[in-house]
Amino acid sequence: MKLNKLELTWIGKDDERPAIEPRILIEDPTLDYGEVETGTLPNGKPWPGNMLIHGDNLLALRALEENFTGAVKCIYIDPPYNTGSRINADGEEVGYDDGIEHSIWLDMMYRRFKILHKLLREDGALFVHLDDNESDYCKVILDEIFGRENFMNRVTVDARSPSAFSTVNPGMFVASEHILFYARNRAKLVENRIRTPRNPDYAYNKYIVDYNQPYTQWKFISVAEAFSLQKTLKSKNPENILKAYNRFIIDNADRICRYTAISDSGAGQKIVELKKQSIANPNVLYKLERGDFDDVYVINGQQLAFYSKNICQIDGQLQASKLLTDIWTDIAWEGIAKEGDVTFKKGKKPERLVKRCIELATSSENDVVLDSFLGSGTTAAVAHKMNRRWIGIEFAKHAYSHSLHRLKRVISGEDNSGISKAQNWQGGGGFKFYELAPSLLNKDKYGNLVINKAYNADMLAAAMAKQEGFTYQPSSEQYWKQGYSSEHDYIFTTTQFLTAEALQHLHEQMAEDESLLICCTQFQPECNNRYPNITLKKIPKMLLGRCEFGRDDYSLNIVPLPEMPDGEGDEADDILDPEEAPTSDHEPNLFDV
Repeated sequence: MKLNKLELTWIGKDDERPAIEPRILIEDPTLDYGEVETGTLPNGKPWPGNMLIHGDNLLALRALEENFTGAVKCIYIDPPYNTGSRINADGEEVGYDDGIEHSIWLDMMYRRFKILHKLLREDGALFVHLDDNESDYCKVILDEIFGRENFMNRVTVDARSPSAFSTVNPGMFVASEHILFYARNRAKLVENRIRTPRNPDYAYNKYIVDYNQPYTQWKFISVAEAFSLQKTLKSKNPENILKAYNRFIIDNADRICRYTAISDSGAGQKIVELKKQSIANPNVLYKLERGDFDDVYVINGQQLAFYSKNICQIDGQLQASKLLTDIWTDIAWEGIAKEGDVTFKKGKKPERLVKRCIELATSSENDVVLDSFLGSGTTAAVAHKMNRRWIGIEFAKHAYSHSLHRLKRVISGEDNSGISKAQNWQGGGGFKFYELAPSLLNKDKYGNLVINKAYNADMLAAAMAKQEGFTYQPSSEQYWKQGYSSEHDYIFTTTQFLTAEALQHLHEQMAEDESLLICCTQFQPECNNRYPNITLKKIPKMLLGRCEFGRDDYSLNIVPLPEMPDGEGDEADDILDPEEAPTSDHEPNLFDV
């Protein structure tokens, strides 16, 4: 008897469907940019460098599976909200037909989350940015895939303010959006400690005179009195005085403090004893030295709490701060339209918001950040400025017009918007541009599946290696070693008719402990089972029924996007012609991920 479990269900969820074809990615060197740094991933696979991928994101994620399973540290996605909005006649909406039937949206996300879960490292994290339309349903899906125990938080973001025409409608104004935060494995994810700006805490009202002298000589006056003794401020403008006062508090945080109560049950025994001693001796300051921990100062039964605990560097300057909470109200959304010199109406997110998500989950420059709904390129731009490795996937043509343009400006150092100043970004680095390869098999005029004519010999070899679970890595010494699955197991793909003589020649070159899988279109009957360490398979017969071939679109319906404005112009209202995207007449290089 099948046990019932709590999960979200919808029409079509449990329908059997063919597996998704494992595609290859084709590098287009004409669109690569900058100096690309390669290396090794945490799973031991090669890191090809930062990747900008144009193609259906489900197929692209499937293409990444082989090399990037267990390698991605942080995923931030901003998928379509399914708000019901569509492109209108004058083209003022964003490029997605963002109003599909609810079950279709759920199915779309469910299939992508399954792969994203595989790609994450054990200590990795996922951030999904949505609004109220689908966030609750999305959480139930994520609970099922990631495990409810790996839910970290739901962040509420103050995304908009009532203004202009938005104040006309009756009822409650919706200002919030949500970020669902999940760990791959909660026990292994280390959340970085983040502080956010806050207004000065005027409860810290004591100022220590002679702070540089021994603590027994300290005298206390009010902060206001200490500020009044400053001779540098000449302005009488109340606003300027307040700014100067707040600056004074921050600059003198080490000697500004307040009294706090000492709990007899919560504090350590030595602190409690010091409390009793200080009550017995009024106005005498006592000190408890604690080695690796901060010293404790007690006077009149109370402990001194220093304001310096609340001061830290934020965006390159010392600021009053507080611990990060699950309500983010400090990130401004005004002005983000021009971040990155690209316009993406109703689909853009502030660079500071994406930066905070990446900061929470990553700490190393080798950490890989992935966004499979790249849009205008914000996540990739932020990850690059933070010196993280990144992968960005975008299906629509604005992979060229927006993401590509934006990332070139980041690398050249021309982009001084967003977090550039806070990161002291001057440019550098690079990326590779990839197109998703077409389906390996196409139907001929008789309805039979045949090898796609778009595949040259190298592409076919790479595709077959991926189909069979081999790593595509042609040997420079032996032509038949096109890929490997282990130290002694190799794959060779050829479209030539394989003769017994050719097979014997191959066998003579092999070591005794080596095995070879040969994928070919035809071979002589006497070749079959001739050598125990050589296996022959026919293309495309071996592929039939394995997965779904010939399907190139698992995405939302895409419509033309408003063009990027020229120069300093405001939001563009024109429609981008998809046919205007850059094309290349040359045969691109191949990189099999």
